[in-house]
Amino acid sequence: MTKHAYIPRTTNYTLNPGDELNDLRMSDQVRPLYDHVRKFIRETVEPMSIEFAKAGEKKEDRWSFTPKQLEVLEVAKNKAKKEGLWNFFLPDDETGQGLKNLDYAYIASELGKSPLASESMNCSAPDTGNMEVLERVGTKEQKEKWLKPLMNGEIRSAYVMTEPNVASSDAKNISTTAKLVGDEWVINGEKYYISGVGDPRCKILIVMVKTNPDAAPSKQQSQILVPRDTPGVEVLGPMYVFGQDHAPRGHMHMRFNNVRVPKENMLLGEGRGFEISQLRLGPGRIHHCMRTIGKAEKALDLMVQRGLTREAFGKKIAHLGGNMQIIAQARCEIEAMRLMVLKAAKAMDVLGNKEARVWVSMVKAMVPERACKIIDQSIQMHGATGISHWTPLAEMYQDVRHLRFADGPDEVHWMVVGRHELSMA
Repeated sequence: MTKHAYIPRTTNYTLNPGDELNDLRMSDQVRPLYDHVRKFIRETVEPMSIEFAKAGEKKEDRWSFTPKQLEVLEVAKNKAKKEGLWNFFLPDDETGQGLKNLDYAYIASELGKSPLASESMNCSAPDTGNMEVLERVGTKEQKEKWLKPLMNGEIRSAYVMTEPNVASSDAKNISTTAKLVGDEWVINGEKYYISGVGDPRCKILIVMVKTNPDAAPSKQQSQILVPRDTPGVEVLGPMYVFGQDHAPRGHMHMRFNNVRVPKENMLLGEGRGFEISQLRLGPGRIHHCMRTIGKAEKALDLMVQRGLTREAFGKKIAHLGGNMQIIAQARCEIEAMRLMVLKAAKAMDVLGNKEARVWVSMVKAMVPERACKIIDQSIQMHGATGISHWTPLAEMYQDVRHLRFADGPDEVHWMVVGRHELSMA
């Protein structure tokens, strides 16, 4: 048998104690802001969330908010603005807090523990990604008309990409068309699972379209601003997620019927849709992962509380069967996810969004899958109550499970990581 010497590959992941990527500490200057956010969530957002839910219990129209709901939410938002807790996600000092991605990762983890925390501080998806796009590539007029009210928390928005008849995880397959007729783009096509369109405050859509099928594959797509009330924008109804319509925001099935918008509504330029997507899928691409760490942490907290307050067969549930190990492994998984997300955020800060893509794909594939498992285990430890409306766990599971499609299917992210690994062979 012939023996072969093992020759280690030179990879990007070789541990180097002096590598800046391995310094995952929050900036000293941001720590007071982090503490402030935690205090605001505890003292303002959580009590407001209870009042918000109660105010919506008897509303007749599921696809609306009651005046009282909007009132209590606005009180929290105005308080957040007054206290400087607003628009954390933008790295630009003039329009946001000027935070590094690494610093925001710590804050977003706290936002993920409370459903209304992000909106209270104007850091909700899909607005965050849309604001980032407008801030980076929008014209002066586009920013004034749409970015300004979004930054002020006056309106909501939606990102319109996914289609029911093609595998749209590969954006080259997008079939919704936009043709320039005179001074207007005429848009035709069908979309689905468009989050946020059901919200009556949604006023602007960023729509991915195909403008030139004869161009190079990466130059066929464009992104266009379409006001929600434009004639021909038809909402066919909500798409359900595990049987829930998530009213009033919803995930909508839509059709564009000869929708006409001015040619000035094109973002950045014709054929630059992929380029915009890379901007949007930079920091915004791991905001969900950052918040998901908070959801996993909350699920573990609920698991521990349940395990220590319920008894069966003469023992606390936490001490039955393999529950002790399940709790221990959940803690290990959360810490592993946290470190990976922090490192992906740091990679974007140090290397730039493009070069950090493989790190982003790692966490996009890993975090929702592992967080789902932890939430599922927490559900199991709660018994039938875990799948009821008496705990937030069922809703949390739906939310995190659907992320494995919403931000691109797991398989695409694993493909990016695997392809990168093979390239270093």
